[in-house]
Amino acid sequence: MQSRIQGTTMPVLELLLEPNESVISEAGELSWMSSSIQMTTHTQMAGGGGFFGAIKRVVGGGTLFMTEYRAIGAAGEVAFATKVPGHIVPVEVSGGHEYYIHRHGFLCATSHIQLGVGFQQSLGAGIFGGDGFILQKVSGTGMAWLELSGELIVKDLAPGEMLRVHPGHVGAFQGTVSFQITRVPGIRNMIFGGDGIFLAALTGPGRIWLQTLPISRLAHQLMQYMPSEQSREATETGVVGGLVGSILKGM
Repeated sequence: MQSRIQGTTMPVLELLLEPNESVISEAGELSWMSSSIQMTTHTQMAGGGGFFGAIKRVVGGGTLFMTEYRAIGAAGEVAFATKVPGHIVPVEVSGGHEYYIHRHGFLCATSHIQLGVGFQQSLGAGIFGGDGFILQKVSGTGMAWLELSGELIVKDLAPGEMLRVHPGHVGAFQGTVSFQITRVPGIRNMIFGGDGIFLAALTGPGRIWLQTLPISRLAHQLMQYMPSEQSREATETGVVGGLVGSILKGM
């Protein structure tokens, strides 16, 4: 299997599969594929625990169904693009080398990768929409490709070294890194600081990947440009009024 990441702001991962090689992704991730690629959609992953493994994926923010892309008879190409501006990160997974990623960070993987819930804590409403903070765990053996949004900052933490991070900026980290959710110190900071109530505390040793564009923050910024019901009604009224005016003027 050969892989190539192309693009800058909106990169795409292209995989060249030899006959009978396969990759898996969550439902709806495909960008394009050649004619020799066969798709098979199901709920199970290799070693993923059957239907209960699928339920764990859903709890972790994933989809119930996974799609396998396999080259049949000849080599073929399959591609997966990012959904928002960001980066694609390849990681090699094996026993003792597992990864934790943000809930929408899984792009695709080779067939013996498992995906499940790595961390879940209810943080109430706010920027997480009442769903709490969830991390997916990537385990098994093989290659996985992660999707992180915005620019990418990589830090290697020494044993005992801790970094406190806004939860939305946590992209991924190695399984050797200790992780916990803590409160922002000080009542005044929590109320007037504007940085939220919670921070993620990551303690080494291990590598962490930070993303500069949390999806929740992007959604919040775009919300002010989304048409509300009132503005939609006003637009429709204006269009109808314009049409009527044009007809009367023509008469």
